[in-house]
Amino acid sequence: MSVTPVQEWWSAAEIAEARLPDMPTTKRRINDMAARLRWGEDLHRARRRAGRGGGWEYHWTLLPSRAQGLLLAQLKNKPKSAATRPERDEAWTWYDQLPNKPKAEAARRLAILQKVDAFEAGGSTRRLAVVDVAQISGVAPRTIWNWLDLVSGVRADDRLPYLAPRHRTGKSSKRATAIDPRFGDLLKADFLRPEQPSFKSVYDRCVRIAAKEGLDVVPVHTAQRWIKRAVSPTALVYARKGYEALKRMRPAQSRDKTAMHALEGVNGDFHRFDVFVRFPASSDGQPEEVIRPQMCAFQDIHSGMILSYRIDRTPNSHCVQLTIGDLIEKWGIPEHVLLDNGREFAAKLITGGSKTRYRFKVKEDDPSGLLTSLGCEIHWALPYSGQSKPIERAFRDMCDRIAKHPAFAGAYTGNRPDAQPENYGEKAIPLDLFKTILDEEIAAHNARPDRRSEVAYGRSFQSVFEESYAQAPIRKATAEQRRLWLMGAEGIRTNSTTGQINFMGNRYWADWMSEITGQKVVVRFDRQALWEGVHVYSTADAYLGFAPCMIKAGFFDMDDARATAKAKKAWAKARKAELDAYRRLTASDVAAALEDTAPQPVDVPIEAKVVRPLFDAPKTPAPAPASDEVAAVQSALVADLDTARFTKRSEQEEEDSRDTFIRARDLEQRQASGAPLTKQQQVWLAGYQTTAEYRTWSGMVEDFGEDVLSK
Repeated sequence: MSVTPVQEWWSAAEIAEARLPDMPTTKRRINDMAARLRWGEDLHRARRRAGRGGGWEYHWTLLPSRAQGLLLAQLKNKPKSAATRPERDEAWTWYDQLPNKPKAEAARRLAILQKVDAFEAGGSTRRLAVVDVAQISGVAPRTIWNWLDLVSGVRADDRLPYLAPRHRTGKSSKRATAIDPRFGDLLKADFLRPEQPSFKSVYDRCVRIAAKEGLDVVPVHTAQRWIKRAVSPTALVYARKGYEALKRMRPAQSRDKTAMHALEGVNGDFHRFDVFVRFPASSDGQPEEVIRPQMCAFQDIHSGMILSYRIDRTPNSHCVQLTIGDLIEKWGIPEHVLLDNGREFAAKLITGGSKTRYRFKVKEDDPSGLLTSLGCEIHWALPYSGQSKPIERAFRDMCDRIAKHPAFAGAYTGNRPDAQPENYGEKAIPLDLFKTILDEEIAAHNARPDRRSEVAYGRSFQSVFEESYAQAPIRKATAEQRRLWLMGAEGIRTNSTTGQINFMGNRYWADWMSEITGQKVVVRFDRQALWEGVHVYSTADAYLGFAPCMIKAGFFDMDDARATAKAKKAWAKARKAELDAYRRLTASDVAAALEDTAPQPVDVPIEAKVVRPLFDAPKTPAPAPASDEVAAVQSALVADLDTARFTKRSEQEEEDSRDTFIRARDLEQRQASGAPLTKQQQVWLAGYQTTAEYRTWSGMVEDFGEDVLSK
């Protein structure tokens, strides 16, 4: 029995779609080939196609030998019986990967076979049913018999994958043009660079190298198609655009917020507005300047509502501290805090004591930061990853609704140097006006309806937060905890003798501080009231007490001297009373208790058994006793030296205080003339102007003139 392929008769369209070897791939060219080779004149291997459309069908033996061989090879690989037929799951998996056209052909064949089954069910034999259906469908009976062989023994509901034409799923007969390996390596080495050279320039350079080395060269478009096949898209992006572009090719992680409640987690970050704002001169010495303001804001993760925000000139930990204080004071203490990895958030003032801060040096005796002391669990966002912080989405809205507000027309800077508007730099917005607009727009941001988040469902962020806040367990801060964010923190060591604290150019001391001499402590202070005093804590966050500021007294200020002496006397009296409370017995009581406790003296002298000899010891004459006249001269000399030393020390102290006042007068004159002062000079001058020494010298200059300052 001769071997024949599954499909013996082929139309020009079917031959073109099959893409057989040595055959054209379009219907028109197949017809041209058939006319040139006179296939239609072969009465046994060419016939008119039955059904609609007409045309010719050609026997498979008319095809070139390579095409016939491929059809017979497909016959060998195609299952002819249940023993060699693929399993049901395998057949459906293969069918699911097919394109739409083979699937449509399989559905057409299945419909024809279902008609054959219907004719048989009506009482017709299978042979007659096949003939009748072939005439109705315009298909050769032999073709239908071949389809029936394909599904022989297959369940009726599993016929579809077995009827799909397999010759249409074969690989294209077109083969990629071979390229010289050396030429390909040159293309990849030059093209896959961060500088992103154009492919044409790369190709031209490689062509020059190929001409020098005698390599085969392909056309530029062929080389470009080759490099797209040889290099994966991810490797291409990574090599030319870098790691950040490669990360964008992978979908971002989505996190579920529906299981959270209000204030369970907050996230914070700084945002710089694209608006010029005029900041006035501040009391702490910062000059007036026009800059783009920085906003520190905290957002509720569950609802998306902005809970607190502050405006400052630059990102700094003090602004972060005050913003967190506003958040806790108004709403409560959050359980989780997602922070940016910047230094202003990772400062010890905020997150000190957190083992995963990864900023600055972590020490065992570091003071606990604000969030660590309040028991908040700190999470750090990935650096340079805006997708890790939900508040970045709110900042994008603010760029449009706040920075481009009509009240800020002429002050908008653009978000890039090459995106500056035509009216760039026309004016600067006063700080008070900017804060007013900012308050209005953030309130509108929270109250805007029709939010489409997974928890809003058309409501506003504020409505979602208020609904959840009313039912959520919220932790509130105590009066003692308020010191944690209203004042800063710094680990310092007290004086080893007095317990005094020297901090920011000031001295702080209280009676109780003699108990912490030489210890490391934490001070919490108000930057606006450093002259009032500081609160002192242990490194374990235990509150120790309040230490007032000790202001320097004037050199001739007798009132301060009397007050200091009185306070010292009272302090000594209190210490004496404390000592009396500790000392219940006197020295006489101890002496009386020692009577009759001493050991008895030894009556028999002990004789030395080893004696050191003296060998020619030098004889030193004994000093002569001093006469009364010499003693008097020595006493007078000592008294004169003491008097001279005290006088010199007094004059030196007076000169030091005069120099200090002259320095203060010089700084005041520079400040009045508009000359800039450093922040340290401004802080020192403000503190010195509150001292009695400054008031004393000012009064002397006012009464006696500038001559009192001459030395």
